[in-house]
Amino acid sequence: MDTQSLETLVERHDREHGVQEVRIRVPFGELAGKWWGPRNVRPVVCLHGWQDNAGTFDTLIPLLPSHMSFLALDLPGHGYSSRIPDGMSYQPMNVFYLLNFVMQEYGWRKISLLSHSMGSVLHYAYAAIFPTRVDLLISLDALKSPIFRPAQLVSMMAELTPELLRADLRNQERTEPPSYTYAETVDRLYEGAVNSITREACPFLLQRNLRKSAKFPDRYYFARDSRLKYGTGFLWSQEVNKRLAQNLTMPFLFVKATESPYWERKQYYDEVIEILERNNARFELRYVEGTHHVHLSHPERVAPVVADFLNRYWQRDEEMASKL
Repeated sequence: MDTQSLETLVERHDREHGVQEVRIRVPFGELAGKWWGPRNVRPVVCLHGWQDNAGTFDTLIPLLPSHMSFLALDLPGHGYSSRIPDGMSYQPMNVFYLLNFVMQEYGWRKISLLSHSMGSVLHYAYAAIFPTRVDLLISLDALKSPIFRPAQLVSMMAELTPELLRADLRNQERTEPPSYTYAETVDRLYEGAVNSITREACPFLLQRNLRKSAKFPDRYYFARDSRLKYGTGFLWSQEVNKRLAQNLTMPFLFVKATESPYWERKQYYDEVIEILERNNARFELRYVEGTHHVHLSHPERVAPVVADFLNRYWQRDEEMASKL
């Protein structure tokens, strides 16, 4: 596959599947997204992982039931969505406001969520804090906010804060970041993800992550906000995570990749799983063979599990027609 075909693969893929680009006005600009499926039913909202974008679901969604709709969003600073203003940092609690903006935009009383990695951590908290608003939850290879040792947390904050300030100053200079050939961007994504993403799947993330250089022909730069590298997740205790788990009584599917780490001591993960299995008869834990991005690189392994869950718990909501 040559570079040109790699660059146009996603556009062709979207056209074949009838994907529509959407923009949702928010106070700091726009949230961008991709709408898959009918527009007269409330979609499952999909949140991506850290420094990824809505393209992470491009290979999975076509394998899910075609009578359902899906709205994959670019979180702020990612993909085609606006960045937050200069002088600020990305905070995980912002997802509470963002999801409420989306619900208000379309007039939904409830929301269904399918997320990967960081997106799963965010929607775990949202669904637990606003359980009456969430009717269905699917988490791909991440469950909750990881727990850090006190010394580790202090060291991390001491390192990240000056890096964040430097990234913010670079943004304010409005200079073009380093640029690369398209083949080089594939290499950088593949190597940066530590082989979690196959080279063949890289274009689905690069499509929304790259911008064409204004200085050098046939070169591209990564457009995501560099401040994202220096943010932190929810820095609360395991006791808070366990208390949140008690509120997650809606249908909840957690898909864990067998070749992906737990990001923390497995004890913390097991404690939350035990609460979910005890308190929620509709909680399901399934394992699939693959890496952290198995849903993107090998969607055929994940799709049957997700589709089965959706077929049992998803409910059509025709009265919540989209404005668009």
